[in-house]
Amino acid sequence: MNSFLIAGLGNIGDEYSGTRHNVGFDIVDACAAKWNISFDNNRRYGSIAEHKLKGRSITLLKPSTYMNLSGKAVRYWMQESKIPIFHVLVVLDDLALPFGTIRIKTIGSDGGHNGLKSIQEILQSTNYPRLRFGIENKFPKGGQVDYVLGKWNEEEHKALPQHIIKSVEAIESFCLIGTERTMNIYNTKK
Repeated sequence: MNSFLIAGLGNIGDEYSGTRHNVGFDIVDACAAKWNISFDNNRRYGSIAEHKLKGRSITLLKPSTYMNLSGKAVRYWMQESKIPIFHVLVVLDDLALPFGTIRIKTIGSDGGHNGLKSIQEILQSTNYPRLRFGIENKFPKGGQVDYVLGKWNEEEHKALPQHIIKSVEAIESFCLIGTERTMNIYNTKK
């Protein structure tokens, strides 16, 4: 089975565009740009773009369910495209990682992330690959929501494109050479 679902998590709406919490959307948008494909925004539970990469069928998904219900969109497109759970890669922001660091894992808790909570609840599993993109946690006590839903600062904004390119490369690697080898390559890179 050579079909993959790459689910970039984020919230729809202009007010969320360019925020830290939407980096999952930004990364799948960068995949689509690199592959010269466009999203169909009128699909069930989200925007979908499809691509063939060296014999692999890749479906990019940006859920339209808002972060807290991401699991509905992921499950629907897994079933619709007959994609096994180990060929699903969830792309999301992570407060626990330094800015721009990426970590690929095959299992793990939701870490307090509402998108992962929803996916875990609906799929009844924590065994699915995810690409966590570090957004750091530089906010005062009680300031998490404003920070996560805030825009990148100037320094981050300048550095962001390079980190997104690296994330796209990691996604291609995931589809072409598998999770374990991709983890060995990208989980060590700074």
